[in-house]
Amino acid sequence: MKLSKLVGDRFKERPSDCVIDSHALMVRGGYMKYVANGIYSQYMPLRRVCQKIEAIIRDEMDKIDGQEVQFPVALPASLWEESGRYESVGSELLRFKDRNGSKMVLGMTHEEAAVQLVREYGQTYAKYPFMIYQFQTKFRDEARPRAGLIRVREFTMKDAYSFHTSQEDLEEYYDKCYHAYERIFARAGIPETIAVASDSGMMGGSLSHEFMLLTPVGEDSIAVCPECGYKANVEAAENIVENEAEEYQELKLVSTPNMHTIEEVCEFLNSSAEKSCKAVVYQKNSNDEYVVLFIRGDLEANETKLTNFLKEEIHPAEITLESGLHPGFIGPYKMDANVTVLYDSSLKGGCNLCCGGNQDDYHYTGLCMERDLPDAEYHDFAKIVDGGICPCCKKKTIKVSRGIEVGNIFQLGTKYTKSMGMKYLDKDSKEKYPIMGCYGIGVGRLAASVCEAHHDEYGPIWPMTIAPWQVHLCCVRPDNEEIKNYSDGLYEQLQNAGIEVLYDDRKVSAGVMFSDADLMGIPVRIIASPRNMKEGCCEVVTRDKSVREKVALEDVFATVQKMVQEALAR
Repeated sequence: MKLSKLVGDRFKERPSDCVIDSHALMVRGGYMKYVANGIYSQYMPLRRVCQKIEAIIRDEMDKIDGQEVQFPVALPASLWEESGRYESVGSELLRFKDRNGSKMVLGMTHEEAAVQLVREYGQTYAKYPFMIYQFQTKFRDEARPRAGLIRVREFTMKDAYSFHTSQEDLEEYYDKCYHAYERIFARAGIPETIAVASDSGMMGGSLSHEFMLLTPVGEDSIAVCPECGYKANVEAAENIVENEAEEYQELKLVSTPNMHTIEEVCEFLNSSAEKSCKAVVYQKNSNDEYVVLFIRGDLEANETKLTNFLKEEIHPAEITLESGLHPGFIGPYKMDANVTVLYDSSLKGGCNLCCGGNQDDYHYTGLCMERDLPDAEYHDFAKIVDGGICPCCKKKTIKVSRGIEVGNIFQLGTKYTKSMGMKYLDKDSKEKYPIMGCYGIGVGRLAASVCEAHHDEYGPIWPMTIAPWQVHLCCVRPDNEEIKNYSDGLYEQLQNAGIEVLYDDRKVSAGVMFSDADLMGIPVRIIASPRNMKEGCCEVVTRDKSVREKVALEDVFATVQKMVQEALAR
């Protein structure tokens, strides 16, 4: 490809709306263009990166006996009604009607379509196990798109679905996919990706893992124990709290005028947040019923855990006078409001706590849970914290880091086959439901994640395996006949050898040429310039700056070919 013909511009300034480096560099480098909130068009360089990622994924899926298929983008709502997700999934699912008034959805995931495709095929145990996968455009009406391709509304995903006749067979295949994902991320250039236990969310199922690239700009929080190797998304990690036994103090109602927050109350009472019980109030999306969660004052509520427990979506409450609640003064003792009350396990065994007095400008001190609320039932609703207790080894060693989710795998069980009536006859001619697994990778997000992991202030540093081109040939001063003729010949020679070359043949300054080359991030750069030609050589440089050498003109082709082959072999 000649750079003079490449559609898309490159520029110096960082766009003001780009909050992370990969987003800024991919916009500046002519990889993509904003269309609408969370929706982008891709120029040729990004398309080539994504195609190479797809080729790696396809190769690894085929190696574990995957069969590539394709499902529709637009699906009849009836499929989602069969599974129950048409109503249970929130506004992320885009619903519409076609010209005939039939209800439709844009697929944000394709479990229903997968079952619909194979439920007639898989009517006997002899057909199992099998796995089907696709690359498809999906639409998720994300509430808060951000960070370029990291969180978007329209995206391309590889999603795979496996079908089994036993849990043991699913677990064996799940392990194969787990290791295939490790190979995919290593080949794509981010072998540092880690797998963490995760929450299955709307997908359902009993076991799931997310593959996370640890980075400060990540949107997910990961709990890691360096002692035992425990790793989990904070949404799924159990928060363990140990409250020390104390002598009970008298329960007293004290005046706390205009003290609405934990910080204000604790300062006024000369106490600490750890010795307080706070109320976090939500409403159910289905009927606006109030849910009051009591939790230790120094902890945060984990809405994912709460949603999973309630088995329905929630939102932060708008507290009205009719609710019977007193904002800023809500407490568990003698609360008579008609609401759902939940207690976090951090309060179990807690004593001598301060809490709301359920009347304006008053709080209790000396609250002891076992004495004052003996019937309370405790569940884990809190986010695990840095320095917290590891759920595995029980040491106070938890470290919370940020990460980008680049892939996920789920053991779905029979959630979809049962709801959609997919059955097979086993060896004894008994009807059973197949057990499913699900395995996803966002292609664009993976490309952006690699860029985020491998870049400098000047541009991406693409791995050879997914770089848009393998070699960047810079013809400095193409108006010089000697330089132009040599560069043209080398360009043709490299292409004939099957090496992918981006040839900068433009009449621009060396500064502009090299700046654009940095933004393209191609692993190997050849510089043909007047100074080099006088010395009978070209300069060969790697994008990561680890190699910079002058190579005789007659040896440039062989040298570069060897560099490409060795990089691909690694």
